[in-house]
Amino acid sequence: MSTGSPASGTGTAPGASARPPEPTGPGPRTDAAGAGLRQGLKRRHMQLIALGGVIGAGLFVGSGVVVRSTGPAAVVSFLVAGGLTVLIMRMLAEMTVARPALGSFYAHVRETLGHRAGFAVGWLYWYFFVIVVAVEAVAGGRIIRLWLPGAPLWAVSLVLMALLTATNMVSARSYGEFEYWFSSIKVVAIVVFLFLGALAVCGLWPGSTGGLALLTAHGGFAPEGVGAVLAAVVPCVGFFTGAEIVTIAAAESVEPERAVADAIRSIVLRVVAFYVLSIFVVVAVVPWTSRAIEVSPYAAVLDRLAVPAAGTVMNAIVLVAVLSCLNSALYTSSRMLFALTRNGDAPRGFTKLSASGVPRRALLAGTSVGYLSVIAAWISPDVVFTFLINSYGAIALFVYLAIALAQLRMRRALERDDPARLTLRMWGFPWLSRLTVALMALVIGAMAVLPDSRAQFWLSLLTLGVVLAAYEIRRRVGRS
Repeated sequence: MSTGSPASGTGTAPGASARPPEPTGPGPRTDAAGAGLRQGLKRRHMQLIALGGVIGAGLFVGSGVVVRSTGPAAVVSFLVAGGLTVLIMRMLAEMTVARPALGSFYAHVRETLGHRAGFAVGWLYWYFFVIVVAVEAVAGGRIIRLWLPGAPLWAVSLVLMALLTATNMVSARSYGEFEYWFSSIKVVAIVVFLFLGALAVCGLWPGSTGGLALLTAHGGFAPEGVGAVLAAVVPCVGFFTGAEIVTIAAAESVEPERAVADAIRSIVLRVVAFYVLSIFVVVAVVPWTSRAIEVSPYAAVLDRLAVPAAGTVMNAIVLVAVLSCLNSALYTSSRMLFALTRNGDAPRGFTKLSASGVPRRALLAGTSVGYLSVIAAWISPDVVFTFLINSYGAIALFVYLAIALAQLRMRRALERDDPARLTLRMWGFPWLSRLTVALMALVIGAMAVLPDSRAQFWLSLLTLGVVLAAYEIRRRVGRS
């Protein structure tokens, strides 16, 4: 594997002494990082893309499963997972600000860990998000069918995909505007939830007794033991996946380096606070043994506080979260496929841009796989669709581990060849970077042995094997 060599068409070589000139107004980007994409995303878009990327349906619904299996100590699980995610994002931000590149971490991994690793990371990430497209479309369809019970699930899911695909086909700014408002609604909902929860904990909400007695009332703070708390970190890390989208969107930002630096700095405390504090409110207001928490922890709290139409309100908020994730998944999969074409890692036909600077062919490729997956959810939900869901479960963790390894190598090269580029640095380098690598490896190893995640790990490993085999075929065909 090559180390420290510049990736073709994805950035500046380690020894370069000057940055490419920053454009001063809207229009297509002509530097290596932009590769013809238009600068449609403003700083406000980038801030909410970063923040909204990790606030999905997993927080509003999936977190209840963690609480039920861990008890009140789920707060600790989310805190540890959030801290690990923050470290990964800091490492990624250092590389992105120092070396802006189309495809972000795909380009960084390709440059530092070699072409094979870059190929694998790019295609794994693309696969991850095209499956997310289907998963979120099906989830959104199920919510809408609560209000339209006669509508076929497959039809509603396909309509949602078609609408957001059309939005993404317009321009990057169109995606940014939708994501800005989707994310704003999610953030406001969490802030209101935290406010109501604080009133209840302080005994200021009508009918509430206040206090923190529920944290230890049913078997103690960690009733299932320390092992369960540590095991819960594995699914919790998955809930934070999506923060890295902002670094991919940087190629279409007016101020890519500044936008990424600001977004990553702002996301650190906000996201961890939103997750950890909201889970704290859940276990402080509702007994962790309640079945209602497993169904929807936020709705359980609102029901406990006798908030009118709590179920309907939460269904609406979860739908917004699902649509936000679907919107981001369509955007991210298309940009990653577009980035793969720049180095010959994907067919050149996906390089073509529309007049508005959108890689529409790349977008439609991901959408098509999403359509097929939704049809699979309708025809074979227990076999094909379940296989697809399990086959992408650990992929984000593989990508995060590759990001951490890439940062270790790139940092050494930058310190040696161009230290002036290190305007945003990873804390405690190299020891904290090495610790992050070790922790990510530990999380992945735990996923391989824990009963609840074992199937996802091994099927995701199979996906990795298929991608690596595809690289060997590509390499040999290219050589011939």
